[in-house]
Amino acid sequence: MPNDLYIENRTFEELSIGDSASLSHTVTQRDIDLFSTVTGDVNPAHVDPTYAATDMFHHVIIQGMWGAGLISATLGTRLPGPGSIYLGQDLRFTHPVSIGDTITATVTVREKKPAKGDVVLDCVCTNQDGTPVITGSAFIRAPAEKVRVRQVTLPDVRVLRHDRTMAMVAKAADGAPIVTAVVCPVDTISLLAALDAQAAGLIVPILIGPADRIQAVALAAGVDTGGIRIIHVPDACEAAARAVALARSGEVGLLMKGDLHTSDLMHAVIAPGTGLRTTKRISHVYLMDVPAYPRPLLVTDAAINIAPDLMDKAAIIQNAIDLAHVIGIAQPRVAILAAVETVSPRMQSTLDAAALCKMADRGQIIGGLLDGPLAFDNAINEAAAAEKGIVSQVAGKADILLVPDLEAGNMLAKQLTFMAGAEAAGLVLSAKVPIILTSRADSAATRLASCALGVLLARKE
Repeated sequence: MPNDLYIENRTFEELSIGDSASLSHTVTQRDIDLFSTVTGDVNPAHVDPTYAATDMFHHVIIQGMWGAGLISATLGTRLPGPGSIYLGQDLRFTHPVSIGDTITATVTVREKKPAKGDVVLDCVCTNQDGTPVITGSAFIRAPAEKVRVRQVTLPDVRVLRHDRTMAMVAKAADGAPIVTAVVCPVDTISLLAALDAQAAGLIVPILIGPADRIQAVALAAGVDTGGIRIIHVPDACEAAARAVALARSGEVGLLMKGDLHTSDLMHAVIAPGTGLRTTKRISHVYLMDVPAYPRPLLVTDAAINIAPDLMDKAAIIQNAIDLAHVIGIAQPRVAILAAVETVSPRMQSTLDAAALCKMADRGQIIGGLLDGPLAFDNAINEAAAAEKGIVSQVAGKADILLVPDLEAGNMLAKQLTFMAGAEAAGLVLSAKVPIILTSRADSAATRLASCALGVLLARKE
């Protein structure tokens, strides 16, 4: 088998003065995250990129973590290699190291001590410009026996950062909070979500529902609702209707779902004459912050339209494009999903995709680039699209995924959340006010992100 699949050491007898070996590594934010996760060190000097960029201590942390670690890896795998015993080191940090620097660690045999088989090695780490960033010495007891072992394949460790979500929350908090009707916050999760959003400067909540249950939940959770307006309505459906009435009158700019069925809330929203319908079709979108994907990803519709027809899909796409503009995507790329990437008369989703693309060509859908049908892999992975020979401005780099129906959208969004570590902000669009729609299984961070997205849209409208 190829030699690079194995690690072979150098025994004390095989070592000569002047022998050397090197390893290189380019420092990334992921490296810092992994170090902090393993050690539990959450010092903002090296876990918050905005703070760390101007902090000299951050450079020292990177030097210590990757410089010294790279020296250790060189000693343990290259020279002398497996079987070595690390006795000590004497290192000096001589130049700052930043994310993006490529560090090369080189160890060189300086002295051999036959009595116990000890070796002194000069150690130096240089950056991509050849500037020394660490200098010093390592003291090793070299192996006495020859060892050749198969190189271990390291596990694929993923870091789940949600910087885009945090940036969105910060942007939404930089402005006046939006008065928000919170419908039936009669469980701990929904009540705390409203209070967290208030504490973050996103909303001014009005709690609507049975006042005694709201107060009991607050007492059990150890939170204070003093100063928050509570409107006593004993029934969930009546609470939804009251919240909708406040939105119609302009007293609130957002609705937020608490502990009630989505159907009960939406029944009040779409009620003829008293609801919040506009001339547009109401739809739902998830804004997904997927750590492994390089851009925000909007998934629609996963909660409102069960089996949309062609015209419904056109409206759903337009709603998602309009939201993408609000969050700063000037010309969003829309992938119309199906099981295959070719048009087939036996698959309605592929026929709809072809028609939707032509509608966009004719100006019936504006503000984005459409392509479809596209299978999921071709929509989000450029290599997969290239393998299929798909030449497209959308394939492999979609900003919006239009799913064939609610079931597909719901499953896709939950798979991205629970298996890919995505953070999802859920919002109902094209009612008279945005509606923050979350699930009981959603995390506190997801609920806060949903509030932030709703606030940004409410301000725009």
